[in-house]
Amino acid sequence: ADTDWLDGELGGCVLAGLEMFSARLHRVTFHRCKLESVNLRTATLRNVTFVDCLLRDVDLGGAGLTEVAFPGSALESVRFGKARMAKVDLRGATRLEIADGLDALGGATIGSGQLMDLAPMLADALGIAVRDGGAAR
Repeated sequence: ADTDWLDGELGGCVLAGLEMFSARLHRVTFHRCKLESVNLRTATLRNVTFVDCLLRDVDLGGAGLTEVAFPGSALESVRFGKARMAKVDLRGATRLEIADGLDALGGATIGSGQLMDLAPMLADALGIAVRDGGAAR
């Protein structure tokens, strides 16, 4: 927690249950890593890349993400509640399962297929009822 990471590269590691809240990661790359139940709440990630990684139950609530990318990575039950994003690229993610914080995706770029996958959750978060058929009233 509350650590500084600069110009680092991690490969093939497993981080489970790690407390990294308020950490500052700048120019850090994770290759083929598994992050499970990692707490990155209020962390600052700048120019961070997750390549072919698995992020499961990772908490990025209140974090600041700038120029972060996830090529080839699977995001499962990731929480983004109250995160702030700028130039975050989610297009390369092979799986995009967001448990919390759909409203924090402003500043992120997603692909059209990902948008279709997220559409039911986005509609629910916005209070939009989606129903097929029937007469309009």
